[in-house]
Amino acid sequence: MKNILSFIILTFLSTSSIFSQENNSTASSNVSILEKEFLIPELNTVSHKIWVYLPPNYHSSTKKYPVIYMQDAQNLFDAKTSYAGEWKVDETLNEIYKKTNKGFIVVGIENGGEERINEYTPWEHQKYGGGKGDIYINFIVNTLKPYIDENYRTKPQQKYTGLIGSSLGGLISYYGGLKYPNIFGKISALSTSFWFSDEVIKFTEEYGKVNNQKLYLLVGGKEGENMDTDTQKMEKLLLKTGFKQRNLRTKINPEGKHNEAFWSSEFKGVVSWLYNIK
Repeated sequence: MKNILSFIILTFLSTSSIFSQENNSTASSNVSILEKEFLIPELNTVSHKIWVYLPPNYHSSTKKYPVIYMQDAQNLFDAKTSYAGEWKVDETLNEIYKKTNKGFIVVGIENGGEERINEYTPWEHQKYGGGKGDIYINFIVNTLKPYIDENYRTKPQQKYTGLIGSSLGGLISYYGGLKYPNIFGKISALSTSFWFSDEVIKFTEEYGKVNNQKLYLLVGGKEGENMDTDTQKMEKLLLKTGFKQRNLRTKINPEGKHNEAFWSSEFKGVVSWLYNIK
């Protein structure tokens, strides 16, 4: 658990300052950062940058696309801004588009640096603090999603809208997905920090009975003590609460570690299962 805590704490560092002098950008040409930055005044004074990935044919078509909202945008597309490697979300989705002609819009929200723990945790931890995740999720639902739907050709309905994150980002994605099942139809919580608060149990018992939502839980066998057992416990609790078994997938990769390389390697499988891509 010590290694995981170190990762969580270090991830909020200003990663661009670490890598920008050494690495050239690896982001694809169909990835951009919005000129508009978003403040969440009830949460903190951090100006949040928003990254947007558009499918390769976006500007040459009139199609509308599913939208996936993802946490920790610094680590999703570009090695230059990442803490310890990137997810390669753009390369993966470009490959899916090339093979299947299925396109997605991805909206990546940069974490707030030192405010990351506050943003990504719905409950307070006695030692690590946090607990403002509800404000963060409300920002996505009530401010960011309406902005994206207004300015891009999206499929705004619940069944097309995803929410994905890892570690604490997995916790807030799990929380946001279950709390707003009419907004998010596809959820993936990777290497989720279920250990952060026992309140997640009470929350799952209250919100876990969902009939029209798909949820993908992923964890690695080499992430640290109790990460895999915690995930299995949440799976059992969800099923006991009434979450549809056919809509729930839990994968334990025995070799998986708590890092971007693991999440990058699993991202294609996550999206393929959530959106029924063969």
